[in-house]
Amino acid sequence: MTRVFSGIQPSGVPTLGNYLGAIRNWVPMQDTHESIFCVVDLHAITVWQDPKELARQTREMAAALIACGLDPKRCTLFLQSHVHAHTRLAWIFNCVARLGWLNRMTQFKDKAGKDREAASSGLYVYPNLMAADILTYHATQVPVGDDQRQHLELANDIAQKFNHDYEVDFFPKIEPLIQGVAARVMSLRDGTKKMSKSDPSDQSRINLTDDHDAIAQKIRKARTDAEPLPGHASGLENRPEARNLVGILAAITGTLPENVLREHEGKGFGAFKEVLVAALVAHLDPIRKEMSRLLDDPTTLDAQLRLGADRAEAIAAPICARAEEIVGFLPRR
Repeated sequence: MTRVFSGIQPSGVPTLGNYLGAIRNWVPMQDTHESIFCVVDLHAITVWQDPKELARQTREMAAALIACGLDPKRCTLFLQSHVHAHTRLAWIFNCVARLGWLNRMTQFKDKAGKDREAASSGLYVYPNLMAADILTYHATQVPVGDDQRQHLELANDIAQKFNHDYEVDFFPKIEPLIQGVAARVMSLRDGTKKMSKSDPSDQSRINLTDDHDAIAQKIRKARTDAEPLPGHASGLENRPEARNLVGILAAITGTLPENVLREHEGKGFGAFKEVLVAALVAHLDPIRKEMSRLLDDPTTLDAQLRLGADRAEAIAAPICARAEEIVGFLPRR
């Protein structure tokens, strides 16, 4: 099978947006690809993290991934910091990547903000570590969103320059893995903004740990407009909140927005929101309960992650060692 790699930061409990936009799409890959998935805790510390919070959130993210359907027996699931090949190869890539390339990375500019001189050097070279994450497994496909495409292009530039400089054909080309149109879930308080864990208002998002009451309360208070639902998608133009709720129901029930509109044409949002609440609870409640069960048994969860790290190390270590040999490092005896 083609080898696929993807990672996710342990930046808090995943939201409905994280689930519908990324995590849910990883689950079927376990049957079609050699799948390697990683909680990227090394990337997390490019901005300061409270150590206890980082440890807690790392376990939460791992538990969420398993609860959402990633099976440690069918895929390789591990913590980035447990496989040292990532940082070993990242240093080599720090020496291969050019400053001009990194200066063009728009995500650093966005995250660093106006005071870029105060940003960590880790945040600046973040794309080099991302390239190492992928290439230390010789993964050739990566599911990415629009915000990561530039980093993937940089990873290919690094691989190509390494191969050219050392006159080898060692690192493969990486292709973005496109799986149809990913659900883009927007804030429940502002339909023009993406649903985000960083939003100061918890009312703006559905968390995978939210129970029935929390989901119902947030959806009932979600911003909408006074117009009834139209029968066609064209009727949602300039109605971002309405379009968002219709899209969520379509995504969570596995249908198209057009089908949702045909079924609910003419209804007001009071009745529509109750249908949406029922669908969200039916889909997310098993995930919430399984996540809670896993977190109540951290010993077993940690053991699963160690086994995943062992499998990942078995793939990554020889690839990284060969890259070091190509560079000219002497092997450790």
